[in-house]
Amino acid sequence: MPRTRSTTKEAADLDRQWHVVDVDGLTLGRAATQIAHLLRGKHKPTFTPHVDCGDFVVVVNAAKVRFTGKKLTGKLYHRHTQFPGGIVSLSAEKILAKKPTEPITRAVRGMLPKGPLGRKLFKKLKVYATADHPHAAQQPQATKLASGY
Repeated sequence: MPRTRSTTKEAADLDRQWHVVDVDGLTLGRAATQIAHLLRGKHKPTFTPHVDCGDFVVVVNAAKVRFTGKKLTGKLYHRHTQFPGGIVSLSAEKILAKKPTEPITRAVRGMLPKGPLGRKLFKKLKVYATADHPHAAQQPQATKLASGY
């Protein structure tokens, strides 16, 4: 019986692309899954689960991301000050006013693998609250995300 062989790509053999994603009017979770998909490299035929084969993603207009239902006032983001009783909870509305890039950043980070590979993938995500970004020299291509599926 003939053996089937599978090939794996090494990180040095990959060509990384830059994607610009405009999330103006898109739902947070649906956009985050597609961004994580691009960061992970699952859209490529050479995807290997244990290798960083994804692309760079620049997210613009993060302040205009959409929350469905009552999530804008009801969804809470928690953090801890590392002191006893130091849990701080803020609603999505306050987080958007204070740090507009935080909801996208947290949503995408939670969808990436945990551990060294996930931390490496997360460094390729660049999030900006407005349409301006300093990555024009990398010649990023505009990528349109599906608004719903």
